[in-house]
Amino acid sequence: MSRADEIFIKNCREIIDHGFSDEGMDVRPHWEDGTPAHTIKRFGIVNRYDLSKEFPILTIRRTYLKSAVDEILWIWQKKSNNIKDLHSHIWDQWADEDGSIGKAYGYQLGVKHRYPEGEFDQVDRIIYDLKHNPASRRIISNIYVHEDLHEMNLYPCAYSMTFNVTGNRLNAVLNQRSQDMLAANNWNVVQYSALLIMMAKVSGFEPGELVHVIADAHIYDRHIPIIEEIIANEPYDAPVLHVADKHDFYEFTRDDFILENYRYHELKTKIPVAI
Repeated sequence: MSRADEIFIKNCREIIDHGFSDEGMDVRPHWEDGTPAHTIKRFGIVNRYDLSKEFPILTIRRTYLKSAVDEILWIWQKKSNNIKDLHSHIWDQWADEDGSIGKAYGYQLGVKHRYPEGEFDQVDRIIYDLKHNPASRRIISNIYVHEDLHEMNLYPCAYSMTFNVTGNRLNAVLNQRSQDMLAANNWNVVQYSALLIMMAKVSGFEPGELVHVIADAHIYDRHIPIIEEIIANEPYDAPVLHVADKHDFYEFTRDDFILENYRYHELKTKIPVAI
């Protein structure tokens, strides 16, 4: 069984069986028909994925690797806030007529800041420190910038990465304020695992652990039957991920990530999206 499957099944079972329902509360999200989108949630879920052992992609449901990598490159490599720079349409509902999502996600990573060593944006500062100050405990990104929230079309969900070197291994903590377990959980795990692997390659380390901290891990009411369908599937073994060896973070493309022996269950049920 894939470790990602094991963790996902455990998390979803815990949420459904022992979670808190916000039914009856005034909630922001709603369905396309205007009905409030209520959830069952658990607070403070922490998952650990050892990337030296396997790549954490679900087999009980397909996760589209290249699209997930494309989005993380859109945010971290292109530092873009415009959906015209993205191959998929997952951000369309939050973009304005010009394609912008405001001062969110990639925009924040591209803002330059002054340091004693020079001027860097957040991504280049991380790469600089991994190469020159690997013992540092300050290798952190943060895109939840309060002064700009009013100009973001969507507040960041996954908002911070903390990188930490242990021996020859690069580890990271992904902090997430909110997680739609069906629509985004493994998608984010795959994305930030890929990011950790890229950062390890360009800084001369081996990929270590990704620790995923979720403040509000929830399943929407209309997603529960779909989740039950997914976690009833028989898991397969994890596939093997091959990633091109590159020394420049800005040279990676989505085609540099190839899965070997990826077996998965197709999800034929259309997922309603809360907005």
